[in-house]
Amino acid sequence: MVIKAYKPDAFRHFTAEAAGLALGAGSGPRLLAVDTAYPLLVMEDLGEAPSLADALLGENPGTARAALLAWAVAYGRLAAETTGREDELAALRARYDRGEQQWGEDPALRAAAEALPGVLDALGVTTPPGLAAELAPIADLDKGPYPVYSPGDICPDNNLIFPGGMRLLDFEGAGYHSVFLDAVYTRMPFSTCWCVFRLPPAIQEEIESAYRSEVAKGHPDLLDDEVWRAGMRLGTIALTVQMTTLVPRVLAGDRPLHPTRQAPSMRQLLRHRWQALLADLPSDSAVAEAMRGLLAATEKWDCPALPPYPAFAG
Repeated sequence: MVIKAYKPDAFRHFTAEAAGLALGAGSGPRLLAVDTAYPLLVMEDLGEAPSLADALLGENPGTARAALLAWAVAYGRLAAETTGREDELAALRARYDRGEQQWGEDPALRAAAEALPGVLDALGVTTPPGLAAELAPIADLDKGPYPVYSPGDICPDNNLIFPGGMRLLDFEGAGYHSVFLDAVYTRMPFSTCWCVFRLPPAIQEEIESAYRSEVAKGHPDLLDDEVWRAGMRLGTIALTVQMTTLVPRVLAGDRPLHPTRQAPSMRQLLRHRWQALLADLPSDSAVAEAMRGLLAATEKWDCPALPPYPAFAG
């Protein structure tokens, strides 16, 4: 067993994880007991196993590809199986809530959109006309369209590889949000994570297709290419803008994304995200103009291009 206690500033995470593990039973550790007063959780100890991050940073491309597909299928299937169960999650939150939490809209994406002009200004980039209007729809991704249940942090190091399939860790951010906030992890890839390098295009398309096929069992409209393309573009904009708010941390100097493991630098990843988003946007959009401005203003960073994952480097 694992016994997990929470500090006072993390009680919201306790409630989310208790409710999330209960709703997503079987995808992560089994929830064995909950003490709301302390608070703490008792959960199954899954034991030792390599993570998806280990596979991607390893040397075996076959192992890495299989792990990526297992990851995509696991999250797509979990999302499909929990479609329409928002009321059930709300009841579980109420059961495990200490009476201190407010559940509802997460302002993080709206805050990131509102902060972008300040980031542009810090780099000497003029905010393009119409930028706020183009970014306004990303605030709605916290709830929909096509809401899916997600553990919250679906990064490679939170996924353990077992012979019977992938087991998921870290449900502290569990909740419902637009499918596209998870789906773009297959394309960017791993939108908000430290373990980010480039995927071979064929493998990226394969894992995106695997996730889409599974999640569409809960939301059949996602098989419509126009719906999928528009949503993926919006999700990519949202999470690129959110990451762009990290610029002030590296104005004085660069830093690695992980203190001990192989990972790109923050400046390197920021420029990669801006380049990738720019390539997917109409040239006359305000967001595209903002990306061009960011790339021009940071050309002096002189960052090397993002390399492929070590498992696919050969």
